[in-house]
Amino acid sequence: MSRFGPRGPRRRYAASAPRSLLRKLLDYGLAILLLGLLILVAARLDRFETRKEQGTAIVNDGDSITLGAERIRMRGIDAPEYQQACQKAGADYPCGKLARQSLVRLVAGRPVSCSGWQRDRYGRLLGDCRAGDTDLNRTQVQAGWAVAFGDFETEEAVARAAKAGIWAGTFEEPRQWRDSHHDAPVERKHGTLASFGDALREFVRFW
Repeated sequence: MSRFGPRGPRRRYAASAPRSLLRKLLDYGLAILLLGLLILVAARLDRFETRKEQGTAIVNDGDSITLGAERIRMRGIDAPEYQQACQKAGADYPCGKLARQSLVRLVAGRPVSCSGWQRDRYGRLLGDCRAGDTDLNRTQVQAGWAVAFGDFETEEAVARAAKAGIWAGTFEEPRQWRDSHHDAPVERKHGTLASFGDALREFVRFW
């Protein structure tokens, strides 16, 4: 007899069964998938970072500008397309060109700054833009040369009541006009150099 008392039966530990080949492949596949997702997220973190652009603006149309090589679609508004016509007093008039002229007047040759983090389907930065103390997005809606497009509903209501800009007559919603004019350019041409920069950016952008 042991000095520490009787010993019970010894426990026997069975060796764990080796993982099957299928289980190993599944584990490896899951690890590779997770690693790939991490790499993809790391590579595209810039998509969620706020970008800030500033400089001399080239006004493309009533809601889009170019700063350097960056095309910017003004967030929360939708202006008539450059080639779009509206109706007033029984006649057509070039509301798209007038919307662009309105934005040119608001910019007034001053440096423009825009910030945003999202992009539209054409790769343009969706930006909130200012020229000096002027909020270009908001003021373009207040002036009646753009409709609210996810924001600025109060400003649109004021412009509508005042019959300002396009509200002085009748018009087709810009997005509806685009749907029925697929061959129309997305924005006004803004020069060879800027277009080359746009093409280069699209070439290197993989998402």
